[in-house]
Amino acid sequence: GMGFPAHTALKALAATGRKTVEEACDWLRCHRNDPSLDDPIPQEYALFLCPTGTLLEKLQEFWRESKRQCTKNRAHEVFPHITLCDFFTCEDHKVECLYEALKRAGDRILGSFPVVLPLVLHSSVSYLGFFVNDGPADVIRELALTFATEASVLADCTVKPCTKQLHLTLAHKFYPHHQRTLEELARAIHPGHSCQWTAALYSRDMRFVHYQTLRALFQYKPQNVDELTLSPGDYIFVDPTQQEEASEGWVIGISQRTGCQGFLPENYTEPAGESDTWVKHRTYTFSLAMDLMSRKDGEASSRRNGEPHPSQTSRDISSIQALQATIARRSVLVVRHGERVDQIFGKSWLQQCSTPDGKYYRPDLNFPYSLPRRRNGIKDFENDPPLSSCGIFQSRMAGEALLDSGIRVTAAFTSPALRCVQTARHILEELKLEKRIKIRVEPGIFEWTKWESGKTTPALMTLDELKEANFNVSTEYRPAFPLASLLPAESYDEYVERCAVSVGRIVSACPRDAGVILIVSHGSALDSCTRPLLGLPPRDSGDFAQLVRKVPSLGMCFCEENREEGKWELVSPPVKTLTHGSNAAFNW
Repeated sequence: GMGFPAHTALKALAATGRKTVEEACDWLRCHRNDPSLDDPIPQEYALFLCPTGTLLEKLQEFWRESKRQCTKNRAHEVFPHITLCDFFTCEDHKVECLYEALKRAGDRILGSFPVVLPLVLHSSVSYLGFFVNDGPADVIRELALTFATEASVLADCTVKPCTKQLHLTLAHKFYPHHQRTLEELARAIHPGHSCQWTAALYSRDMRFVHYQTLRALFQYKPQNVDELTLSPGDYIFVDPTQQEEASEGWVIGISQRTGCQGFLPENYTEPAGESDTWVKHRTYTFSLAMDLMSRKDGEASSRRNGEPHPSQTSRDISSIQALQATIARRSVLVVRHGERVDQIFGKSWLQQCSTPDGKYYRPDLNFPYSLPRRRNGIKDFENDPPLSSCGIFQSRMAGEALLDSGIRVTAAFTSPALRCVQTARHILEELKLEKRIKIRVEPGIFEWTKWESGKTTPALMTLDELKEANFNVSTEYRPAFPLASLLPAESYDEYVERCAVSVGRIVSACPRDAGVILIVSHGSALDSCTRPLLGLPPRDSGDFAQLVRKVPSLGMCFCEENREEGKWELVSPPVKTLTHGSNAAFNW
């Protein structure tokens, strides 16, 4: 309908995982100047068995710690997985046949798939990983072989199933003197952790297999016609053998987003993992996580001819898979910060709590007990006020309610405003996650700067100052928008674009398994950070301002990802609202 040839439309669908027509149309719009758009180059596909749940969290923790303590090794290039079938090509118009092959293979071994996959740690001077025991390994090999056979028949593909020892690599090609440290980190992973194993079909662009991959950190607008446009989060493919023409500090690369080639400043990027540019197509999940659905061993072990015994199961396969889909939904919880001091005591609040020599004291119980140290002293709080005592109480009440609701928060992002970082900390403390989850500070979700007083952006606390004040903030997270990139008195269009890019970066930085991404920001974020997820355009700026005035302290919006329909939905928050009255000052 847009006028593209059928083979180009099929190419767009294959390149985006055949998720939605909208994503494929966006891909076509971005690639309208791609010189290879009409080239008949198919994608390469591979099948992996991937862990989810608690086991995945432990493996990701190992990935982070091993990289921090022992530098990067080959295993860091790809997510935790067991390879079932090596990469193979499939013509774009036959990709849906691969999905059918995966479904048939999964259905065939579903009844015999082990409830717990036994993993045994193996270590050598250049390899560390888990091996799968022979009995369960035979079932998994049958899955790979069945998929390869079905893909050959349905899609006319030559697929090579993995026949060697099945393994989940933890570290590969590392320095020998790091072996002991890596082994100690690996022993903290208990293979018995609850886990849903998922067979996942991924694709990659076969042209860039031996290229280096870079991720853009900042926006870059070309100064010359031969330069690339960069947006935060863009991936760039760089051929190390073709850099003779590039000046020092520059590289020649091809943008994954547009397919165009050009020069770009290398210091605007960082190295990315090999699998960061892979596209997930379809998955087949085998067993519910043990901590989400208790199941007696006998219910899973009584099998007949590779299928569940009819008398031993209370649900048919389709209802179990429907339940899995519900449990595995990824969610985003956007929360406004708690009550701020100046909200109660006005713009002159700082004068009310400062001694003549610039020290802080508490003139009212609703002033916080103390203030963190800042490089320019107490005056830095004037446009970056802290929570009031009631704001702290509100945040803790919300965290306690979230704990009671049973939701599983897996990541926390906040605006750099002190009140937002404080709110996130108190929520995480009540969730008992303050030590496990580092707060990632994202300046891109800061308040609309037009609403901030003064001609410059407020002086906000640095990560070092926050750490000194005992906030568990991440120093490794690379934000979509660095603090220095915030523009004072930005336009409404600039603000909503900044929020859209930032929330996209936040969601893409988190695993696609089940879990709630907590975003603590300002009242405006409940609209500007959810509409991009919902695929809605920005509101009129006047309507936006009216709406934001109605958002109370700890107001929440909750978005759930509906993978079956390929979209996000706004649903009821997991906790009730917090309503209370005012309490005026009293002169005895």
